[in-house]
Amino acid sequence: MKYLLLIHSNPITWGHPSFLHTEEGRALPKKARDALSKQLDDLLAELTQSGELVVAEPLEAPARTKVVRVRKGVRATTDGPYTEAKEQLAGVFVVDVATPERAEEIAARIPEAEHGAGVELRPIASA
Repeated sequence: MKYLLLIHSNPITWGHPSFLHTEEGRALPKKARDALSKQLDDLLAELTQSGELVVAEPLEAPARTKVVRVRKGVRATTDGPYTEAKEQLAGVFVVDVATPERAEEIAARIPEAEHGAGVELRPIASA
């Protein structure tokens, strides 16, 4: 089953990987920051090798977001993220795994699960 792992972060400290740009992340010793980066690199390598990774992409800053709405045939495009929130979507993984537990295990290993706003796990509906 495919899952979408949504990585949330604070747009004030935007950058990728986002956990290195937070106040908490910048306060860590260099050795700890390097360990978190290695954790992410190792996870991506493992998921690529196992065939479970479909795609992993960072997103641009929320300030570059556009929202498009059509009402009565008229398109309106506005700037900015679609919600007013402290945290915004920073990046996504799409994984194809055998069980929901495996998807949770992967989400827990993304550094933002511990050093960010969290990782949202959503099953992808089959057509």
